[in-house]
Amino acid sequence: MRQAETPRRWRRLAGVRIFCDLKPRELRIVDGLLHERGYIAGEVIFDEGEEGQALYIVLEGRVLICRQGDPESGRIAELGAGEFFGDLALLDDAPRAAQARALEACRLAVFFRADFMSLLDTHAAIASRVSLRLARYIGERLRGMNRKVLGAAT
Repeated sequence: MRQAETPRRWRRLAGVRIFCDLKPRELRIVDGLLHERGYIAGEVIFDEGEEGQALYIVLEGRVLICRQGDPESGRIAELGAGEFFGDLALLDDAPRAAQARALEACRLAVFFRADFMSLLDTHAAIASRVSLRLARYIGERLRGMNRKVLGAAT
């Protein structure tokens, strides 16, 4: 990555909800742990059932999250720049519940669990704020699913 692109990526990271509480200096630390990857349209980022090892942040492009085997009827979410997926992989190594596939050419920032654990060891305050934001996001998703299940039951 060119030097001029780095501050732009920090600004993008500041807009990602799990990093929104971080100061510029802290964003630089987190950014140093991220690995940028490119994917072409239709390329599988990870498969359902695969061991989760990283959280992915969409920098550019669009990503489809779907049940493997039927991307149309098994569609779960479509994500764009500033959104993230695969978040539970930061917490455990359970199998992926769905497939992630690039809908168009994408650039993703990848935050591996090992790098997150390193952040916990070296910059506990930063990791704590990221963890709290992640927990809130997972809680919101869980409440949304509970509402769907309870609504379907009535």
